[in-house]
Amino acid sequence: MKRIAIQGIEGSYHDIAAHRYFEGEDIELICCSTFEQVFEEIANDSSVIGMAAIENTIAGSLLHNYELLRASNTTIVGEHKLRISHSIMCLPDDDWTDITEVNSHPVALMQCREFLNQHPGIKVVEAEDTAGSAEMISRRQLHGHAAICSRFAAPLYGMKVLQESIETNKHNFTRFLVFCHPQRANLLRDIRQTNKASLVFSLPHAEGSLSQVLSILSFYKLNLTKIQSLPIIGQEWQYMFYIDLTFDDYTRYSQSIDAITPLIQKLKILGEYKDGRQSV
Repeated sequence: MKRIAIQGIEGSYHDIAAHRYFEGEDIELICCSTFEQVFEEIANDSSVIGMAAIENTIAGSLLHNYELLRASNTTIVGEHKLRISHSIMCLPDDDWTDITEVNSHPVALMQCREFLNQHPGIKVVEAEDTAGSAEMISRRQLHGHAAICSRFAAPLYGMKVLQESIETNKHNFTRFLVFCHPQRANLLRDIRQTNKASLVFSLPHAEGSLSQVLSILSFYKLNLTKIQSLPIIGQEWQYMFYIDLTFDDYTRYSQSIDAITPLIQKLKILGEYKDGRQSV
């Protein structure tokens, strides 16, 4: 059985993504209240596998998780892209006429703004978690309260779904990364199927330094699917660059890394893995 550390509780989108990625396998969830705790679980037990959201097609990148990955002794071994569909739910005895307050994570509330604008009489209150809001309402029997989260949380916490698919944009996907202690990496991935890599590096403060690196990657016919810059704390106007690359020839990819190494600083390969599939 695989032990998977996630941020959130049962019924959360991290829970759903973990079960979709490890479909058909026996897994045990380690539910953490923060992403920091996810990485701490792996640091304390090298057999634990972590799963964390890294970007959303609407809300953008989770910048703090990039830094956690860079600072940790973990390696990315996979990814999964999950369609995010929000539902609004309440206690079984309540109905639309009873609802005076809705609770959820601020990103989920933002993604349902058009729906919420249609119900101006309902107070919107931010919470730490989507499924956690449903669990809280159920545990405390908060009549008149509703939660916005995945419909899969409803049976777990004895809630009633009032309406499904209330998100404004139906093309709403979150990308989750799967990572582990480096010693376990080859047990969790097939190197023959590897066609994607995530890197982080800094550059000399010189004219054209980034364009030189990108030109080399283009020369080796690598596809740059993501680039994200984050400031280096304590070094004004200096940045770390996080990039994702896809390729169809691992040898050519390795040659490109050798070619850019003399031009960059503090290179770290965060992981080499298979480009993840999408699920709804």
